[in-house]
Amino acid sequence: MDCPECGSPVVEFEVPVQFQELLPGDESGVGICTHCLALHPAGDPTTDPDLQRISDAFPSNSDAAVPMALAVGLLDRFALYRSEIGTLFEAVERAGTDPMLVVDRLASDPTVDSHVDLNGRRRQLEQLL
Repeated sequence: MDCPECGSPVVEFEVPVQFQELLPGDESGVGICTHCLALHPAGDPTTDPDLQRISDAFPSNSDAAVPMALAVGLLDRFALYRSEIGTLFEAVERAGTDPMLVVDRLASDPTVDSHVDLNGRRRQLEQLL
């Protein structure tokens, strides 16, 4: 699948049951763009995605990478999904990864051109967490 926003490849994955209620819609799978980080419904999700295809900033551990990808995908609707992003960041932390560090690394990754101002969102996230 290619991103409808920028045409880049999308990493598709199943949304774990514990996170499905945190996302808009009722899809059991989503995809995150490898370039602009936009989140889209997925047609062919996998249970073990390689989110490091997007950037080395993503954790290699899927227990941290999946909620991190979901949180990054919701950053464009921060005002609507503030508590959901907070819940996803807590899951990332429980899995042993610092989500703020991931955001910093994604913001400085030259291969990523996020459709969201990650540096601006980071300031908002600091207030949230």
